[in-house]
Formats: sequence, C-alpha cells, structure tokens
Amino acid sequence: MKKIFTLFLLSTAFFVHAQAFKGKGDTKFDIGANIQDGGSGIRLSTDFGLGANMSFGLVSSYLLSVRRNSEGNKPNFEDRFDAKIRFNANIGNVLNLGDNVDIYPGLDLSLKNFGAHLGGRYFFSDGFGLFSEIGIPIAKYDPTTYGFQNLNNQFVFNIGMSFNL
Repeated sequence: MKKIFTLFLLSTAFFVHAQAFKGKGDTKFDIGANIQDGGSGIRLSTDFGLGANMSFGLVSSYLLSVRRNSEGNKPNFEDRFDAKIRFNANIGNVLNLGDNVDIYPGLDLSLKNFGAHLGGRYFFSDGFGLFSEIGIPIAKYDPTTYGFQNLNNQFVFNIGMSFNL
C-alpha cells in the first residue's frame, strides 16, 4: 500500500502541480514535507526570478523522523540536515499551461551531492499555491557513503505549500 501511495504522489508531481512564474524579480517561498527512504522531515526553499524562464534558489531540509539503525543509534545533525543552491528552467509559459501553472526542471548543488530535480507549483490565487518536487543525486561527493550518510544522498519527494512574495 505504501508503494502504491508513493507512486500516486509521484504521478501527481509530474502531471498536476506546477509553478506560476512571472519572470525577473519574481520570488517564491515554499514550505513542505521531505519524504525519502529512511526518514521524513521539513523543507524550506525560495526561488528568485532571473529572466523570462530562469530562476535560482536556496533550499534547506531537516529530517525529523528517522529510523534507527540496527544498533539502535539515531543520526547526528549533519546526517539529517542538507542545504542546496539551485537553478531552474521555468517552462510553464513555453508549454502554454496557463498563468498559474508551470513545470520547472533544474540542477542543484548541495552539501552532500550534485543533483537534479523536477517540480512544479499550482497557484490558486496570486499568493498561495501547492508545490510538488522530486530530486535525485547525480554525483555524490563521497561515493563510499553508508548508513545515515545516505539519508540526503538518494531519491527524494517533496510536497507542500507555496507563497508568491
């Protein structure tokens, strides 16, 4: 049942939610849940418009709920926390999805890896919407990671609220 629910949420990320992006000077702020294998937590992000279809941003996440390992240990702060800078290509207007809808693929550089993401936001009004995003690591800084070091070095799914500032 858990896998079916996850597949449903991922499908939603690709086909339903998207971002209203207005171009240079546009700022978005997201708060949401970070869901991944071994834990879940909170995620904060912000994106700043650079041009008609480009933006850059900052992301931080902290895992609140983490499974203990086989010895009963819990991860340290540095295993739970991750911060990223990212670049997005906002293509909603290119695909003619409407003024309140966009899809944004992008690249990110974090404390743990170099990765890619695909996400979107759907705004119900000028200031409030929903977002959904998936991310994958392309290259880990340390390919020999194990245990809790893999918490922020894996596929991740994010969902939450978005605000247009």
